[in-house]
Amino acid sequence: MKKLLLTSTGFSNPIIGKEFLELVGKEPNEIKVLFIPTAARTSEEKCHVDESRKELVALGILPQNVIDCTLKKPLGHYDAFYVCGGNTFYLLYQLRASGFDRQIKEDVANGKVYVGVSAGSIIAGPEIGIAAPFDENDIQIKDITGLGLTDIIVSPHYCDKEKEIIQDYVKKTEYKVIPLTDQQALCVIGTKVRLIS
Repeated sequence: MKKLLLTSTGFSNPIIGKEFLELVGKEPNEIKVLFIPTAARTSEEKCHVDESRKELVALGILPQNVIDCTLKKPLGHYDAFYVCGGNTFYLLYQLRASGFDRQIKEDVANGKVYVGVSAGSIIAGPEIGIAAPFDENDIQIKDITGLGLTDIIVSPHYCDKEKEIIQDYVKKTEYKVIPLTDQQALCVIGTKVRLIS
């Protein structure tokens, strides 16, 4: 059964971190996480990646069990993917180019937990067009089909000034769009969807 935790900023809200531990269902010091920082290219984005790593360790996960993933077939056992934020278009391009998108889909279907942060949350959906007003498509990716782990489009970092942008996008897509503030997350377990705030 698929288990997704789609966030704007990871575990900055402690309730979201607690939800992650419940989804994995193990003691924190036993959890192994494949950590995917691929989307982060700028120094600011990499700073957020560092914060994400610290949040995982703060949950009690051992630093050596937060395993940097280079988008190659992982060796050994792991319990979850943690897909960091950054440029959504670049992230999707790299996942496809490496073939790691197929690895994620297969493993999530087999029960591995998927945690998305910002761009990592957007790519979990059916398509990533919602990122266009916020991320530059500087690699000119044409196919904006997401991983399809859920049929819901998440719009992270939502604030009131983005209301019109989201409303316009809703008119263009056949999929449900859920905006998330930085303190919210979307939890998907099988066919059940729940907003955490």
